[in-house]
Amino acid sequence: MPPILNAQSVSKRYGAKVLFQDVSLVVADGDRIGLVGPNGAGKSTLLSILSGTEDSDTGEVSVRKRARVVTILQTSEFPKGATVREVLERALDIANVPENEREQRIRETVGRTGFPDEHAIATSLSGGWRKRLAIVEGVISQPDVLLLDEPTNHLDLGGIEWLEELLAGIGCACVVVSHDRYFLEAAANEIVELNRVYPGGVLRVKGTYSKFLEDRELFLEAQSRQQQSLKNEVKTEIEWLRRGPKARTTKSKARIDRAHEMIGELADVNQRTAKSSAGLEFNATERQTKRLVELEGAGLDLGGRTLLDKLDYVISAGTRVGLVGPNGSGKTTLLRLLTGELKPTRGTVKTANMLRIVYFSQAREIDTSLTLRRALAPEGDAVVHNGREVHVASWAARFLFTGEQLNQPVERLSGGERARVLIARLMLQPADLLLLDEPTNDLDIPTLEILEESLLEYPGALILVTHDRYMLNRVSTTVLGLDGKGRAEKFADFAQWEDWMRESEAPVPTAKSKAAAASAAAGAAGDGTAKKKLSYNEQREWNTLEARIAEAEARVAKADEALADPKIASDATALQRAMTEQQDAQAAVLDMYVRWEELAERAG
Repeated sequence: MPPILNAQSVSKRYGAKVLFQDVSLVVADGDRIGLVGPNGAGKSTLLSILSGTEDSDTGEVSVRKRARVVTILQTSEFPKGATVREVLERALDIANVPENEREQRIRETVGRTGFPDEHAIATSLSGGWRKRLAIVEGVISQPDVLLLDEPTNHLDLGGIEWLEELLAGIGCACVVVSHDRYFLEAAANEIVELNRVYPGGVLRVKGTYSKFLEDRELFLEAQSRQQQSLKNEVKTEIEWLRRGPKARTTKSKARIDRAHEMIGELADVNQRTAKSSAGLEFNATERQTKRLVELEGAGLDLGGRTLLDKLDYVISAGTRVGLVGPNGSGKTTLLRLLTGELKPTRGTVKTANMLRIVYFSQAREIDTSLTLRRALAPEGDAVVHNGREVHVASWAARFLFTGEQLNQPVERLSGGERARVLIARLMLQPADLLLLDEPTNDLDIPTLEILEESLLEYPGALILVTHDRYMLNRVSTTVLGLDGKGRAEKFADFAQWEDWMRESEAPVPTAKSKAAAASAAAGAAGDGTAKKKLSYNEQREWNTLEARIAEAEARVAKADEALADPKIASDATALQRAMTEQQDAQAAVLDMYVRWEELAERAG
């Protein structure tokens, strides 16, 4: 069978800037491709070319006949006023899914995704739930290829785990742009790096992300040896040319031509392999105070919800805290409490005298009309870092910007480049306490690695909010976990918080659940097989399953009542509608009981 997508020798440039040139990429059935590369390499643009929404300058993209390609963009947008259900119905309508299959697909999707209310307005959902809806909007039509651009952005840690399980269970091929290394390890069976350091512009490795790292290192070592060998050959030929050989023979002319070819080849290799990395170094103060912030019985209520309650915590110099919790649990609110932007509803928040706090906000507000020069150095052509004056061109180069970009407006920069601008401004401010709210969004993997090294070397206190589990495990020395119900606990690592969340969300046993659990336990004892523990998202699904079964049974009862109504029985149209509603409700109940048995068996 031919590949689903076949891109051959595609190139794209914007003005003088070449994103990629003569790149080829084939997507076949069963492929789970993780697409990585530095900021500005053109990953999102390549996805647009593969989806057909953007044209390449050269080359062509062919799609297998009748194959469906669906793209999930970084920004989730839905029609104004549309409900969750209407968004899914619209996706099925666009895909021309038969009417008799639609209700079943919607029920399965809503149940497994865990949407609390299918009639909620899509635009009113939180960022994490909007992202989930955008993903299932693409998946529900059962495409042949799913193209996902940074799908983990805005998802909480539970949401990322849910996405990993979802991609593992669907039958279509996937191409995923992501900088989340744990996610790539779990979700991809092949990694493609888009980078001009490679001949052909891409390096493709079959296997997990860790396998890709190993193979890339071997490839770069081989390329380095080849480069050194070419350097030696060029050196020999240059010495020969300097001796002024007489080009009177065909052999001499051929050697001169070959020498010039090798010089050009070496220049090309040097240009491709020139290494550049952002220089990130956070500026700490020389404060000697040990206790920087003390929270005593701190609580905060917002919008009728208790986000924090009775929190006792001390932030000391050198502490590196990973702050975790589901979306909406109050992580950003806690940071705003520490900055003094919010006041506690009860309890106290005490800060050391003249404490200097630097806050990297998730909002990332930046005036996009400014030039890069003014965004980096608002008051002149130099900045002051660690007591030294640095010219704006040198400061820009430290963050991988070229001199040509200095006079370009910020609006032309990619998301990752804008993030680097904000980090550059952040680093100019000396801090006792550094508060980072999702600093990893839009950063490429090389910059993430440098950011991690910088945070490990930063001597001040740090509170890090991130969904990047790799960074969280590497940087934080302790984890402060929120449960979304006001409670907060201290943990040694992220895994302990996950276990705590799983235990705290265990459903209260009912007669029905006890019977199901007993039945599952008896079955497990009978066949001697070990049952796999429920994942975090399956646990959440199980917690709501009993309530949803009750709702579906109420629908069945209501439909039964309607069928018994003489007025409806005498109206053919109303009777058909009531019978359809009864069948749908009964099918929903049956599906939920089947799912209940699956989860109860594993939970037992």
